[in-house]
Amino acid sequence: MSEPRLNRTVGVGSFQGIGQKIDSPLSEIGIRQSEAAGQYLRDVKFTNAFVSDMKRAKQTAEIIVKNNRTCHEIELVADPSLKERSFGIAEGGRVIEMKNMAKAAGQPLPEFTPSEGETMEQVKVRIKDFLKAMFQRIANDHQDKIQDGETSTPGETDRVPAGLPDDGVLNVPVHALVVGHGAYMSIMIKYFFEDLKCPMPRGLDPAHRYSICPNTGMCRFIVTLKCSNAGLALLDMKCVFINRRDHIM
Repeated sequence: MSEPRLNRTVGVGSFQGIGQKIDSPLSEIGIRQSEAAGQYLRDVKFTNAFVSDMKRAKQTAEIIVKNNRTCHEIELVADPSLKERSFGIAEGGRVIEMKNMAKAAGQPLPEFTPSEGETMEQVKVRIKDFLKAMFQRIANDHQDKIQDGETSTPGETDRVPAGLPDDGVLNVPVHALVVGHGAYMSIMIKYFFEDLKCPMPRGLDPAHRYSICPNTGMCRFIVTLKCSNAGLALLDMKCVFINRRDHIM
């Protein structure tokens, strides 16, 4: 038994201060950016929505869903596994301060872990927990879309995206909205490309693979799962685009 492909859109809201300890709501800029993201995605039919349990992420997800024309009443599943990376002694500071600390330590920013902070490997554990829970929730919610035989792979995902909000959505019956945080998402994308061997989308500069997602930036991945008595297994993953910000340009 195999489940038709799962399309995931990922976003992040604007806020003041980095990390977990300052659980602040969106800034005024963040609210405007989230409204723009909601308008941009208003015709995309989400079947599921998952969000970090932090205020700024919840608010971003609520605004996106509120603006949607077909699923504004969809349930938002809050998951602490999506919480932003902990930055230890750098919690609540600015990104520029983190950059300076990383430079002083002689390390690139994405891989730098401040004292008492959460390592990339620790974040990966949370990412794996989230993916397992999300895949199981979606499989339970969409048993009617599970069919016998191999899942077909329409060719539209092999083309260069046209820059439209629904790029990669065509013929994908299950489409989940996932709202997280910039540093967390950069580690998740690195995990997809390196650990899960997801191919890079055509035309993507390899240097941009691990850049931090801009506020309310969007990434889209298509996942194919196999459902059997032994559980769920990942069959295939494709990246449609990463860090798109058409809606705020």
